Amino acid sequence: MSHNVYISGVGMIPFVKPGTSPSYQEMGEQASLLALQDTGISYGQVQQVYAGYVYGDSTCGQSVVYRLGMSGVPVINVNNNCSTGSTALYLARQAIEGGAVDCVLALGFEQMNPGALGAIFDDRPNPLEKFIESADDLDGTSDVPVALRLFGGAGLEHQKKHGTRDETFAKISQKARCHAKHNPRAIFRDEVSLEEVLASPKMHGVLTRLQCCPPTCGAAAVVLTSENYAKKHGLRHDVKMAAQVMTTDFPSSFEGKSMMQIVGSDMSEAAAKKVYENSGIGPEEVDVVELHDCFTSNEIISYEALQLTKEGGSEQFVSDGDNTYGGRVVVNPSGGLLSKGHPLGATGLGQCTELVWQLRGDAGPRQVEDARIGLQHNLGLGGACVVTLYQRA
Repeated sequence: MSHNVYISGVGMIPFVKPGTSPSYQEMGEQASLLALQDTGISYGQVQQVYAGYVYGDSTCGQSVVYRLGMSGVPVINVNNNCSTGSTALYLARQAIEGGAVDCVLALGFEQMNPGALGAIFDDRPNPLEKFIESADDLDGTSDVPVALRLFGGAGLEHQKKHGTRDETFAKISQKARCHAKHNPRAIFRDEVSLEEVLASPKMHGVLTRLQCCPPTCGAAAVVLTSENYAKKHGLRHDVKMAAQVMTTDFPSSFEGKSMMQIVGSDMSEAAAKKVYENSGIGPEEVDVVELHDCFTSNEIISYEALQLTKEGGSEQFVSDGDNTYGGRVVVNPSGGLLSKGHPLGATGLGQCTELVWQLRGDAGPRQVEDARIGLQHNLGLGGACVVTLYQRA
């Protein structure tokens, strides 16, 4: 028997630049306390914990939640690259849906260093070596940081295939900053012009510096409950997880001779298709989206993978303003990874938090009018993609 799963509480602290944050322990504790307070329960009522982070030693999750209490409950540490936060959410949802438990805390945190992402262990095979080899086959060897190289190349491929203009990619950053100005938890809140985005230093492919998400420190947490538990204890059950799917790479990621496929377009497309099928809700019904805009190129690619527009339709979708307030669907009202920030372990849970606020009507000046359906997209190279559909109950 499958049990309905609800988001009964959320919490998120402001995302900040590396070197300016408290420790991961403090950040994780603060976000968890906010989620527990929002739920109206104590840590002692939590039956399982899933703690997501990428840059940290083993059992960081215990180190965080022991500050909340030592109740003896299972604490599972989760690492799935940039999709870590949503992976923690995925496992928490499964535990409740399967009837094992009724109340779970999913939290994510990251204390990052400045600069591009890189491997920590250089004395063993790189888990991304297959991705790098496939990219080498397409454009030769390169010393450009892996994520920048792959997503920059994917944007260039989309441009060559569909005629997407440099200005269209730049408009994504401009939109992100415009949305983030209303988000007190975002790392970048100052608006930028299209000209400023295009004039910022060239990074790789279609990307300039202002089109790349920043390394970020932060934390977010979510309390998930079963319907019966929420009703029995008088907890909120006004936001339901209507469907959730995780995918990993298909052979096409490496055999398709496509940089867009290497960065996960097929994973996103497959996950989204299954989410729509499982929920009975179509992409045309989605009101608000939190999408994995680690680079502007991935937002452009993901519009099509998530069926928000047709293949090759992203140029028109952006030009028509269908990705913002007053358009067809509001994408990244939080400012997204580009402006809110991208603390890897916390990103997916921060996305969830924003969508819960939107569906509750608690998003303040960012509020999407009459938002009832929210879509979340969280992607990690290596690879994994989690797509989640939330519904106002």
